[in-house]
Amino acid sequence: MTPTNRGAHAPGSRMTATALALLLALLAGCSLPPLAERAPSSALDLAAARQTTLGRAISPLAKARPGAAGLLPLADARDAFAARMLLAQAAERTLDVQYYIWRNDMTGTMLLEALHAAADRGVRVRLLLDDNGISGLDETLAALDAHPNIEVRLFNPFVIRRPKVLGYLFDFSRLNRRMHNKSFTADNQATIVGGRNVGDEYFGATDGVLFADLDVLAIGQIVGEVSSDFDRYWASPSAYPASQLLPPVSAARLEALARHSRAVEADPQAAAYVRAVREQPFIRDLAAGTLPLEWAPARMVSDDPAKAQGKSPPEALVTHQLTRIIGTPEKEVDLVSPYFVPGAEGTQAFAAMARQGVRLRILTNALEATDVPVVHSGYAKRRRALLEAGIRLYEMRSASRHSGSPEGRPLFGSSGSSLHAKTFGVDRKRAFIGSFNFDPRSANLNTELGFVIDSPELAGRIADAFDAAIPASAYEVVLGKDGKPRWLERSGGRVVEHDTEPGTTALGRLWIRFLSLLPIEPLL
Repeated sequence: MTPTNRGAHAPGSRMTATALALLLALLAGCSLPPLAERAPSSALDLAAARQTTLGRAISPLAKARPGAAGLLPLADARDAFAARMLLAQAAERTLDVQYYIWRNDMTGTMLLEALHAAADRGVRVRLLLDDNGISGLDETLAALDAHPNIEVRLFNPFVIRRPKVLGYLFDFSRLNRRMHNKSFTADNQATIVGGRNVGDEYFGATDGVLFADLDVLAIGQIVGEVSSDFDRYWASPSAYPASQLLPPVSAARLEALARHSRAVEADPQAAAYVRAVREQPFIRDLAAGTLPLEWAPARMVSDDPAKAQGKSPPEALVTHQLTRIIGTPEKEVDLVSPYFVPGAEGTQAFAAMARQGVRLRILTNALEATDVPVVHSGYAKRRRALLEAGIRLYEMRSASRHSGSPEGRPLFGSSGSSLHAKTFGVDRKRAFIGSFNFDPRSANLNTELGFVIDSPELAGRIADAFDAAIPASAYEVVLGKDGKPRWLERSGGRVVEHDTEPGTTALGRLWIRFLSLLPIEPLL
């Protein structure tokens, strides 16, 4: 057959053959690479860690308070960014960094270049990222991974790199489970754990959605627990070397990252963040022993990484650990969760607690403020039952409807347009800060990490926020005389009552009602 004759085949036949070839290629490429050649590594030995500059500053403080952790809540977005940058700059031996989302934006670029700069001065960098949250970073991560002092691993990776969504067609049960943990640890001496991912919306650096969030900087024995937990995730069967998944790139790509970071830092939009890093005294005060830390007993809770494969025993889950550590609340629970989906069982458990005389107050996002409306549908269907049980519900307004900043030190939420903090206080004695949302996804699918802190001061600040700050930035949801929800908006000494969810449209509410009828609650 001549070339002309081959070209004369019907277009439909060619398209069918091409689609079939593509499908076969996708199916063939859906198997994960072997892990036999993965190099073992572990956290910096504590004896060596104590010889670093951070170690020499921290060791005397921790030794004077055995069994306690030194803690500094990071509610301000720029402080949270500066703390990470400064830890990266202060590290001398190791940086162990674990995140669910890392954006390819201004703050994400600056932090990646901070890791690169640390590696250039001899720091060993281990970067473990969930593969679902690194859009647009494959080439940059491949370049970083090629650095002799940097190793990048991708958790529960997509074999099909572009478009990743195709992976769900062939391996949904695995890819639906994600690593939601967040930690940033320098020299096994100081760590940051909490709700923030890495990206402009988490550090207050965008005109779009800004997340009101909460992290905690910690020193002391608990840092070793975080490092050990990082090691087990790093060595888990779900953590794959980036070199086995990402195509190699030119060494010039790293210099391109450095140039891009310099250009980003020179942009006027980045000036406040560059200044925050220069002016924030975290490391200087830590070295001088003057950082205003609260010392309190703290325990890490973390899911077994086998949860990502559906193989974790119940006793190894965060939900079990929280129940065991906290016990049964006696007087009050103040809970903050941006994605609150209690389900039927959770609603019954909260109602039973309320019947026993425990005061429950819950803050989540209003429909106008949430960034994931489908999750709101799982909460909305349980709202009336929670209210009928006597539970007080607050829904955070969008930033445009805040009534102003309350006096004092806001624990979270004074400037964000969408709530993202995950925290709760129990009986004004104990508090939790971490990545865990009260929803089926956090409980059953994703892996999570956080601290339970025996701190009346911190638990009291959460309770105080419900007394003052939260009513100024949230709607209180109550039942009207007809048994239907009403939204109370407090502003300027007045109370405005809404009989439908404020800031929403009839079509939007209808969509949420439709979603609430679907059997998707276990996935939310």
